[in-house]
Amino acid sequence: MKKILFALALYFGLFQISAQNFNGTIEFKQTTLKDTIMNVYLVKDKIIKLDRYGKKSTEIEGSFIFDLTANKIKWTNPKRKVWGESKSETPPIVKGTCVAIKGTNTKSIQGIKCTEYTVKNTEENTVITYWVAENKFGFFMPLIKLWNRKDKQSVYFNFIKDLPEGCMPLLSEEKQITDGKFISKLEVTKIGKKVPDDASLMVPPTYSKFDQ
Repeated sequence: MKKILFALALYFGLFQISAQNFNGTIEFKQTTLKDTIMNVYLVKDKIIKLDRYGKKSTEIEGSFIFDLTANKIKWTNPKRKVWGESKSETPPIVKGTCVAIKGTNTKSIQGIKCTEYTVKNTEENTVITYWVAENKFGFFMPLIKLWNRKDKQSVYFNFIKDLPEGCMPLLSEEKQITDGKFISKLEVTKIGKKVPDDASLMVPPTYSKFDQ
């Protein structure tokens, strides 16, 4: 009996670990008052590529390649066929205090249960609501830590403490506190299970390195 229980515990333990190591594609759109931009994450183990599409076209305008093992970021420009190395950005100073609260509401996004979190900063007149999937996307937290983006959606998310491993917001919306005015929104629109091939995650050999 003990052997059976041990085998089950081992099986479910391995299942949880594999669930955190997501491999596949994640499509999401970034919406502001001015425009909407489509993006796609291509994920394979510790290499993630982010393709950013044009506002009015289906062509990739630029990409970032994240190596979570080496802690390095590369960028590519398909039109100019050049690539370069990108340094982690220094986040801006946040005015006032960001207060993060875990809500009791949940919703299903792309078939995945997500929990509501809100981060509010009265001095910056900003509140962001995140719908967070847990134990699914092990690449995401290391990626945003490496990238260190300056936008509030990324900065405020870092104020949510004690998140379990594998967390990623599948929907987040930024508004003004005083009047509820919409500012920006990030929304996952499709999750694919097909693992990208190695070539799609690399800088094309025909590209030249851009030296600043």
